[in-house]
Amino acid sequence: MSLKNQYSTFTLECGTDEAGRGCLAGPVTAAAVILPTSFKNTLLNDSKQLSEKKRTKLKPIIEDTSVSFAVQHIYESEIDTINILNASIKAMHGAISELKSTPEYIIVDGNKFKPFKNIPHTTIIKGDSKYLSIAAASVLAKTYRDSYMEKIHEEFPMYNWKQNKGYPTKEHRAAIKKYGITKYHRKSFRLLPEQYQLDI
Repeated sequence: MSLKNQYSTFTLECGTDEAGRGCLAGPVTAAAVILPTSFKNTLLNDSKQLSEKKRTKLKPIIEDTSVSFAVQHIYESEIDTINILNASIKAMHGAISELKSTPEYIIVDGNKFKPFKNIPHTTIIKGDSKYLSIAAASVLAKTYRDSYMEKIHEEFPMYNWKQNKGYPTKEHRAAIKKYGITKYHRKSFRLLPEQYQLDI
């Protein structure tokens, strides 16, 4: 099934999505993308359905052909302070505010969002597999966040963030149990199952 170009009748429609919401470490990252109404790409889909190779190939295509795009990270300490849902929405708002063109309409992946300025919006469950601009935002959010996790992996290679990107894999949890936590871990998250709780 091919993804649709537009939800609204507005030319400057922005799609937004986030990556890293369920991670134990690292930021939550959101992207906002306005695509031209004529945009077509058969490869583009929800980033979770794409291989890393395909996401890497799509990233410059999206950046070069979009009317405007922006990416925003919200880091661990703020996630711990305002909670992950608020941090995800704040990251989306931050990305939208950095767009070169002000969108006339916003479409959001998922079912939670807070109004941004006076711009009308619609939340769309699984929007990243239905609309091109949300899929494009999902690809940028994922690739930018992955790149950040690969960078901080160099500082703490024992957690293998290069591979798991901060998600709660068995390997990541085993490393937390063995080495404790870092400044990049989200202290408000359950980092280990109950029987392995850390004193933090």
